[in-house]
Amino acid sequence: MKIERVITQILRLHQVEDKTAGTQDTLLVRIRTDSGLEGVGEVDSSPEVAQAVIDAPFSHSEVCGLRELLIGEDPLDTERLWDKMYRGTIYFGRRGVAITAMAGVDLALWDLKGKHAGAPVHQLLGGKRHDRIPAYASILFGRDGSETSEIGQRWMEAGYTAVKFGWAPMGTSEAVDLDLVRGARAGCGDHAVLIDAGCVWDARTALRRAHQFAEFDIGWLEEPLSQDDLDGYVWLRDRSPVPIAAGEGECGRWAYHPWIKRHALDIYQVDLARNGFSDGQVIRRQVEDSGARVVNHCYKTPVSVAACLHWLATAPSAFIFEDCVEDSPLRHDLAVERLQADSDGLITVPDRPGLGVTLNEDCVQEFLVSESGA
Repeated sequence: MKIERVITQILRLHQVEDKTAGTQDTLLVRIRTDSGLEGVGEVDSSPEVAQAVIDAPFSHSEVCGLRELLIGEDPLDTERLWDKMYRGTIYFGRRGVAITAMAGVDLALWDLKGKHAGAPVHQLLGGKRHDRIPAYASILFGRDGSETSEIGQRWMEAGYTAVKFGWAPMGTSEAVDLDLVRGARAGCGDHAVLIDAGCVWDARTALRRAHQFAEFDIGWLEEPLSQDDLDGYVWLRDRSPVPIAAGEGECGRWAYHPWIKRHALDIYQVDLARNGFSDGQVIRRQVEDSGARVVNHCYKTPVSVAACLHWLATAPSAFIFEDCVEDSPLRHDLAVERLQADSDGLITVPDRPGLGVTLNEDCVQEFLVSESGA
């Protein structure tokens, strides 16, 4: 079996809003073989930039687009192909967008591998440890504490036992920050409240907020600092009364390495559409060996949701799953299958071959804005 085509498809909603929501556009990667099998992956990055990483022609042995590196290869050789892509992009890759593009390819290769074997990806990764995982509804803050309370109550009534609120207007002022968290706690009652600050403070302000938010019994404080402030996270994690979570912006095992080595976080959030299964499993083992825990980061489409479920199901430390509840057709209509928490707040790990996702081609065509490699 050989790779014949590496197809990219950019999907984008007809109206894109000014908010931090990855469900407004996406880049799909579809790998087709001479046997007729197709694997599907997704990239969580800037779609056009990641597409260029795949489409780029051969420049020289260390600078090459991913398609050129993959055509004619055996798609079952996932680890070897990851290494080939890493080496072939080393002068413009190694971190960031090149790794995210590799991740999308990697998800598609593992999907194809599972379909070829007639087995779910989690089985190929070594076996699932969880059939169902408690899910938290992941959503943005309201405009103020009152609206945030209403949002929390809505998702409690839908059956979730935890809600994460994130990003703006958090960081506007101390009064606004406390009003938002107070509203979150009021709306969720005695259930779990998770707070995603959105990289808005310096370390000392973050420590002050951690102590203030601890009074509302939050489950974790996520990304209080810049994603580049490793020293700040080490300092904060050693002093915070609440668990510190971060990591969604890191791409590849080498990006996570210094964070894990320095025990910078309590909870590492790994996005499969930025890391793939091949590096995602390495990261997961290193995190757990350090005594910390992993969760998924996922604010995308059912392709990423399925990938994260397969990956997190293999993790001994798995305790909760990020379930994006953003009202977007790319989140809810892109797959034929329903990939969302059930009414009891648990989300089920797919057992169908590969990722277990069937694309809704009508949805693909409705939001398709660019295609390459077809």
